[in-house]
Amino acid sequence: MKLVKVDFIKAFSLYEEKALMHRRFKHADILPLLENIRSTGRFAVSEIGKSTEDRSIFRLQYGQGPIKILLWSQMHGDEPTATMALFDLFNFFNGKDDGFDAVRDDIASKVTLYFIPMLNPDGTERFQRRTAMDVDMNRDARATATVEGALLKAQAMLLKPDFAFNLHNQNNYYNIPGTNMPVTISLLAPAYDYARSINETRGDAMRVIVGINKVLQEFVPKAVARYDDEHTPRGFGDNFQKWGARTILIESGAYVGDTEKMLVRKCNFVALLKAFEEIADQSFKQYSVTDYDTIPFNDEKLHDVLLRNLTIEQHGSQIVVDIAIRQIEKTIGSDYYMEGIVEDIGDLQDFYGYQDLDVSGLKFIPAKKYDNILLIEQLDHNLIQDLLHKGIATVHIKDDEAAGKLHQFPINIVSREGFLSEGLPELGSMANFFIGTDENIKYAIINGYVLDLRVSDCNPNYKNRIY
Repeated sequence: MKLVKVDFIKAFSLYEEKALMHRRFKHADILPLLENIRSTGRFAVSEIGKSTEDRSIFRLQYGQGPIKILLWSQMHGDEPTATMALFDLFNFFNGKDDGFDAVRDDIASKVTLYFIPMLNPDGTERFQRRTAMDVDMNRDARATATVEGALLKAQAMLLKPDFAFNLHNQNNYYNIPGTNMPVTISLLAPAYDYARSINETRGDAMRVIVGINKVLQEFVPKAVARYDDEHTPRGFGDNFQKWGARTILIESGAYVGDTEKMLVRKCNFVALLKAFEEIADQSFKQYSVTDYDTIPFNDEKLHDVLLRNLTIEQHGSQIVVDIAIRQIEKTIGSDYYMEGIVEDIGDLQDFYGYQDLDVSGLKFIPAKKYDNILLIEQLDHNLIQDLLHKGIATVHIKDDEAAGKLHQFPINIVSREGFLSEGLPELGSMANFFIGTDENIKYAIINGYVLDLRVSDCNPNYKNRIY
């Protein structure tokens, strides 16, 4: 049985792990899932070590075939998409009587799969890239100063895998070159030397990637790219390739409207299951390395917001510029808020925005702060809309203990003085201003969010904080 698109759709819908539906899950959230997997008897689940902060790191083994495949996820703690997909795959391999038994049996008889989900549980706890020791684990393959990096290298030396999958997330700003299409999945057969040589090992990894790209084009057409292949001597992917494992990097990217990466997660599920199938039956060998070269490299020209042709007046003169805004996700406890920053100003016609707005004929209007001090209970939709129409972007509340709390109002809230700059936009400054004419304001830019004041705004998804 060869899986086709409808099979992947059916399998994912049956086995998506419903306990992991948001990106910011923790180590404690996967422990009961691992216990359930252990109880089925189809996986060998073992603790292979502890993190710096004494969190257990597990390896799951499935199958008994001669071809060994090692996969690890979340060596960067804020890159959780592939971890979710791995638990979807665990559910799939634990399934039965669903039309996929032949696929499972074929993979299990020809391949042994080793999974290390959430290799950096301490970083995951903080939703940060680095380990608890503040070391980037993916720059630690050579020195292995981190206990987690040393653990991964030890597994590589112990298992001597034939194939390896290094599973990551990339930022949301990569695009397919020459288009505004976000890259949903990036793939790479990492280089094992500076010359980017292609030996049999790396060539086979490229062929596996060609098969992955082929199936992903059915789900996210023209949204798959290649990650930069510059050799990184400290990186684990490059070293796994050097150690003889056919190594594939999968970077989870972005898809419009998919904040929690659920569609990107599905793409990981499809990509990995397809790879297992083609490695098991060796059908990946039908592909050519030259087909790998047809996959475009990532470009990085996307922004969250791109305002085109905005007029800015200063000292009696005018200039017309484009303004790019990026919203930076900031962790606070188990949640997060966004911080909208002016990323670039000038001629940005070769760049793109998730929100791309031509404001020709309109001008920049500095934001103001409301003179009165309010109680937060006084804030409601009507008051905020009235303030925004008057060019007021910030209100001061009477609550000394409110600073740091999150809110979903489309206006800046401060509990202290000195928050808002009322000048012209500057690189790195917070994106708070208005756009309009001398007669009326048409758009409010509040913490990087774009509000069209000509329509009533009811978006409940603002992620702001009180300053």
